[in-house]
Amino acid sequence: MKSTPGGLADFLIGHPAARDTPVLYGVDDELTLSALMAAARVLAGRLGPVGGQPVACVVDEGVRAVTAMFATWLAGGVYVPVNGRLTAREVAAHLAASRPAVVVAGPGTHVPDGFDTLREREPGVWTAACAPDRGEPASFGPDAAIVIRTSGTTGASKPVVLTHEGVRDGIDTVIAKLRGGKAGGRAPMPNLIPSSQALWAGAWNLLFAFRVGAPAILMDRFEPVAYAALVRRFGIRSTVLAPAMMAMLVEHPDVVDLGPLRLVRSVTAPLAPAQARAFHGKFGVDVLNSYGQTELGSEVAGWTAADVRAFGAAKLGAVGRAHPGVDIRIAADDGTPLPPGETGEIWIRSPFATGDAEGRVDAEGHLRTGDLGRLDADGFLWIEGRVSDMVNRGGLKIVPQEVEDVLRGHPEVADACVAGVPDARLGEVPVAWIRPRAGTTPDEAALAEYARRELAGYKVPVAFRFVADFPRTEIGKVLRRELVAADPLTERERERNAT
Repeated sequence: MKSTPGGLADFLIGHPAARDTPVLYGVDDELTLSALMAAARVLAGRLGPVGGQPVACVVDEGVRAVTAMFATWLAGGVYVPVNGRLTAREVAAHLAASRPAVVVAGPGTHVPDGFDTLREREPGVWTAACAPDRGEPASFGPDAAIVIRTSGTTGASKPVVLTHEGVRDGIDTVIAKLRGGKAGGRAPMPNLIPSSQALWAGAWNLLFAFRVGAPAILMDRFEPVAYAALVRRFGIRSTVLAPAMMAMLVEHPDVVDLGPLRLVRSVTAPLAPAQARAFHGKFGVDVLNSYGQTELGSEVAGWTAADVRAFGAAKLGAVGRAHPGVDIRIAADDGTPLPPGETGEIWIRSPFATGDAEGRVDAEGHLRTGDLGRLDADGFLWIEGRVSDMVNRGGLKIVPQEVEDVLRGHPEVADACVAGVPDARLGEVPVAWIRPRAGTTPDEAALAEYARRELAGYKVPVAFRFVADFPRTEIGKVLRRELVAADPLTERERERNAT
């Protein structure tokens, strides 16, 4: 029952809080450092010999997930979070693909037959169910820490193996950049984490909190009013939010103040400048972007306090500058580097990269991210969209995010999503899905005319759909392919487009 030397279990073992101090707050409970360590050690003892083998946790509740994560590392295993909100079929497929030695589950979660399972019937009480005919579990190298699945916005979700060293170094790099080289002063404030611990965004921020010696507050499901209450209760001055969460806060009529919050770092998805302005306009809170991918192992670009003082709103919408040791290159379709200011695909060489991106890494170690962007003269990275999202309208390229930003400027549009829909004549044409502002009924012709005043004619959507919301991943990324699959152009629209 030993953790990897220098591994991520040390974030718990070496937490500087007094043992009787709460370090983990859930929806209805809290755990002191002593209680969390005791719970993790009890579970680690129940896991059995799992050195280098995956331990899957069907995550239904954050405190249990954190306990299972540290218990896995104390036992020498590799942690595999499985989202408890998945269907029984999806959970079964996830477990079959990860081949865990043991599955850890809560009272209400579904675990299919064929897996050794530890189920928590009540806090700290684990019952075991064995599967005598289960197959041989997977095995990883000694430094493997966690297996995370990518978000699956552009295709099937893929497993990525992260190492203890890579995660630790990535977190330490972000901490050093945020502190500007200065040692920590006053005790860190609690880290309010609005993302599920089933997601890398949630687990990474939990580890970040423990690395700086802060307690963590877990929200298993984001709800605007509850979030605002937690900000007030714990005196949160800075936190992270996904763009979709910011939009929910802006639009909720009962959330009018987020004091004492002063700074939000946007995570998990690109944040449009219009969304940042709307959030700042309502709450007076500064919004900073950041950038990373699971395969890159960590956040690789972001802002510092010095950047905010130097540039402020002039760079609103940029995701920041490269962290130390990270090299960012913008390239044309053939891989040729592009000069500052030109848009192309983003290639990144990161010391925290996982090595799980075969076929996407060049001879110099740069990962082909699949994102479009540009670097300005000051080294700030601007995300323009996804290569796979680009609409090719008869040979004319359209970046959906540019059209979306224009449509968001219309007073009756709360949010917009643009995607390419197959067209027999042109290959693809842009269609816009619109989420109207409350109490409004936008007119399709008026929206088209509004877009035409700001965009070249070929970029104007050929049709508009009005929806209550968009299909999203757990972290709020819009699933464009689902919109396209569910709502093709009608014959009348195709005929109108052809004329």
